[in-house]
Amino acid sequence: MTKKIAVFESSASRPALVARPEPSITTWPPAPPSPQLSTPDYTDGFLSFLTDNPTVFHAVDHFTARLSSNGFTELTQRDSWSSKIEKGGKYFVQRNGSSLIAFVVGEDYKAGNGAAIVAGHIDALTAKLKPIPKLNTKAGYVQLGVAPYAGGLNQTWWDRDLGIGGRVLVKDKSSGKIVSKLVKLGWPIARIPTLAPHFGAAASGPFNKETQMVPIIGLDNSTMSENGTLPEHGSSILGGEGAFTSTQPPRLVKAIANELKIEDYSTIINWELELYDTQPAALGGLSKEFIFAGRIDDKLCSYAALEALISARPSATSSTINAVALFDDEEIGSLLRQGAHSNFLPSTLSRISSALDPSAPSSSVHQLYANSFLVSADVTHAVNPNFLGAYLENHAPRLNTGVAIAADANGHMTTDAVSTAFLQRVADKCGSRLQVFHIRNDSRSGGTVGPMLSSMMGMRGVDAGLPQLSMHSIRATTGSEDPGIGVKLFRGFFEYFEEVDGEFR
Repeated sequence: MTKKIAVFESSASRPALVARPEPSITTWPPAPPSPQLSTPDYTDGFLSFLTDNPTVFHAVDHFTARLSSNGFTELTQRDSWSSKIEKGGKYFVQRNGSSLIAFVVGEDYKAGNGAAIVAGHIDALTAKLKPIPKLNTKAGYVQLGVAPYAGGLNQTWWDRDLGIGGRVLVKDKSSGKIVSKLVKLGWPIARIPTLAPHFGAAASGPFNKETQMVPIIGLDNSTMSENGTLPEHGSSILGGEGAFTSTQPPRLVKAIANELKIEDYSTIINWELELYDTQPAALGGLSKEFIFAGRIDDKLCSYAALEALISARPSATSSTINAVALFDDEEIGSLLRQGAHSNFLPSTLSRISSALDPSAPSSSVHQLYANSFLVSADVTHAVNPNFLGAYLENHAPRLNTGVAIAADANGHMTTDAVSTAFLQRVADKCGSRLQVFHIRNDSRSGGTVGPMLSSMMGMRGVDAGLPQLSMHSIRATTGSEDPGIGVKLFRGFFEYFEEVDGEFR
C-alpha cells in the first residue's frame, strides 16, 4: 500500500517534538464483541502462502491454482468469451502473470445488474535485478546490481537473508515457443551488510542506495594480485556471444539453470527477478496472537478476498456478479497495463456483460457500473503502542479486532458516508466488526486503488482493509486472527450484497 506517515523529518529540518496526548483507542461504530472465529485454517494457510510465494508471479500462480481446484475456469484475454461465460459459472483471467480477476456469475443475472467487487494489490516493496546486474568484483566480493521497487532497499533491508526469485522466459527447443517458468532460489543468497558502528560517522548514514546498499552474493579471490588488488571482472560468454545470459552473473545463471533443469543456457531468453526476505512467516506472541512476516502489504487482503470468493455460499436466486480484482504495480502508481489504472477491470466487466447477453445495448455495462459496489481492500495502519502520539484519537485500529474503514478528507480514499453505511450494514448481517482509520492533519496520507477504480467507472466504493504494524518494512506484523477476520467480512459482502443494496435504492 502506498501509505506513509511522515510525522518526523530528518533531525536537521524537523522542529522540536511536541508531546501529543495519547489517543483513546476505540472501534467505530460501537459494537458488541465479535463472535469467536474459526481462524486456524486461514491463519495456517496464510502463513504458508506468504512463505511459499515470495514474488507477485508466485502469488498469482498460487491463486490460479486455488481457483482451478475449486471449479473456476480460466479465460484468456486474447480469445473470444462469447460462448464461454454462462450464468452460474465461475471464471478467472490474468494479465502479465501478475494481476488477476476472478468472478462468479449469479444464476439469475440480467444485463445491467451490478457486481460486488473486492479489489486490492498483490505487489510488495522489493529490489529488482537491473537489466545487466553483473558488476565488477570488489575486494573479492561478487555483487549484484539491483534497483529499489517503490520503497524497497530502505533501512530495514540491511543484514537480512535475501533469496532471489521471479519468472524466467525460456525457449522450448522442440516447439520454438517462449514459455514462462517460475523460479525461487529459496536459500539465503544475497545480503546487504551494514558498516559496524566502530567506524564512526561513516556507519551513521545517510546511505547511497546505488553505491552503499549493493548486495553481496559470493566471493571470488581467484585473481588476487600480489599487491592485494583485483583486475576488472571479464565478460562471460555463458550461452554464447550475444546471448542474454552472457550479460548476467555467471554463477547466478548456473544456479537458476540448475533449479529449472535447463542444460542449454542460450535457451534462457530473459528474466524478471527480485530479492526477497527468506525468513518464513511465523506466529508470535505469548499466545501466538501475532503473525510476523514479510510482504504482508498486501498479500493479506488479497488472500482474504480470494478465499472469501471461493468460500462464499452460492445463491440459486443471485442476480449479480461477485468478483475479486488483484493488481500489480500499486506501490509505484498503478499506471502500467497490469495496474489498477489500466483498462483491466472495466474491460473485463464489459466483456462479461457482452458475453452473457450479446443483444443487450452497449449502455448496459454503464448500468452495471452504477449498480455495483467496490470494496478497495488494502492494509491500513495498526496502532503502535510506542508511537501513540502519531495516531488520531478514535481512529487507531487494533489487531485481531476487525477490518478498518479508511477515510481521508482529501480524496485519497474512496470512502464516503453512503459507502461507509453500506459496509456497516454488511458487517451487521455477517457478524463482523468494523474499525476506522484517518490520518492526522499534520501527517501525509497515502492512497489505494479505490479512488482510481471508482472514479473510472462511476462506481460506489469504500476503502477498508486489515491493520498491520511496520508498513513498508521488510518484516511486518499483523494479527493471527486477521486473515480469518478479512475472509469473514468479504464473504459477508458477497453473500449480502443484493440484500443490502436493496436498502440503498
